[in-house]
Amino acid sequence: MAGIAEKSGETVRATGAHLLVVTARFNAPIVDCLRTGALAAIEAAGARATVIEVPGSLEIPAATVIALDAAERAGAPYDGVVALGCVVRGDTYHFEIVSDVSARALMDISVMRALPLGNGILTVENETQAKIRCDILQGDKGGEAALAALTLVALKRGLA
Repeated sequence: MAGIAEKSGETVRATGAHLLVVTARFNAPIVDCLRTGALAAIEAAGARATVIEVPGSLEIPAATVIALDAAERAGAPYDGVVALGCVVRGDTYHFEIVSDVSARALMDISVMRALPLGNGILTVENETQAKIRCDILQGDKGGEAALAALTLVALKRGLA
C-alpha cells in the first residue's frame, strides 16, 4: 500500500511522511552526527524532514509542542517527531535531571497526542560513548531514532 511504511530488516518505507526533527545545540558535534544518521534514515524511507534547533535537551519537549501546534494551525501537521540530543554525565545531579525530565516529557507528548516519536537523546557517561553511539557505522542512534518514529508512523497509518 503506497505511503505506508514497510519494515524489512532495517529498511522502512514511509513515502510522503513529514517528520519534525528537533535537535539540541549543546554537544553540537555529537548531535550533528546524530542528525546525519536520522536524516539519512528519513530520506531512505521516502519521507522528508523539517529540522529545528534548540539550546539543549531540556528545551526539546517544549519546542516539539510549539512546532506541532504551529504545523496544525497551518494545516500541515507532522506525521512524527525525532528528538536528538546528547547529555554527558558530569559531577553533579544535573545529568539525571536533564535525562529523566526530557525523556518523561517526550513520552508524555507522544502518548497524549498519539504521536509517533523516536527519542534519540543520548545519555552517556563520556564523550567516547557518545561518539560511538552517534557514528553511523558503529551505533547510528540517530538513524535508529528516526526508524522508531517511522515504524510508529506506519503503525498509525495501518490502523487508521
